[in-house]
Amino acid sequence: MNFHGDHNLGLFGKACDKFFVLTNFVTDKNLKKLEEVLKSKPFKTTITNTDLVGIFTAFNSNGILLPRIVTKIELANFKKLAEGLGINRVILKSRFTALGNLILCNDKGAVISKNLRAEKKKIEDCLGVETEYATISNMNVLGTSGIATNKGCLVHRDADESEIEKIQEVLKVKTDIGTANFGSPFVGSCIIANSHGAVIGESTTGAELARIQETLDLL
Repeated sequence: MNFHGDHNLGLFGKACDKFFVLTNFVTDKNLKKLEEVLKSKPFKTTITNTDLVGIFTAFNSNGILLPRIVTKIELANFKKLAEGLGINRVILKSRFTALGNLILCNDKGAVISKNLRAEKKKIEDCLGVETEYATISNMNVLGTSGIATNKGCLVHRDADESEIEKIQEVLKVKTDIGTANFGSPFVGSCIIANSHGAVIGESTTGAELARIQETLDLL
C-alpha cells in the first residue's frame, strides 16, 4: 500500500491489537483495507496539528502515550478513544516529543530511549508492562528502527546480537533483523502491524516480505 504515493506508512499510522491510529488523509478505500488486515478499531486524527501520528504517539492495548505538544482538540479526541476502550492515557512532559520514534512496545513489554529516563515510570504505568532502556544499531530511535507485535519483532538490519537479545527478553517475542521498502532498515517507518496482520510500503520486495511475515508470525 501507499498513502498518496508515500510508502513510509509507519510515519502516518500505528497499530496494536485493540485499535489503530491513522492520519486523516488516508482514503476510505485504504482505511477499509487496513480494517480488514488489522482486524481492530480504527481511529483517525491529527497529532500536534500534523499527519505524523506514527512519529508522535506510542501505545499498546493498555494505554496511549501522547507528547506535551498535543492540541486541546486532539487531546479531547484521544480521551474519548481511551475512555471508550477502557485504557490509560498519559501526556509525557519530556522535551523529546517524537514518542513513536523513541519507544518500541507491545502488550508484553517496552524498550525505550534513555532520552526518556525521567518519564520511565509514567511509561511503565500507562502501558502496564516492564520497561527497559535499549538501543537498536546503537541508536535511540527504537520505534523507527523496529516494529513489534505480540507475536514477533523486526528490527534494523544492523542491530547487534546483544541488542536483539535484550529486546527479545523484554518484549517476550521472537526478534530478528530485516528491511522493508526496497532496503530501508527503518522498518518502523515502513510498516503498520499487529498480531492479526501487517500493511507494508508497496516498494517492499518479495524477499523482504517473506522475512517480515516469518518474523511477525503472519505466515
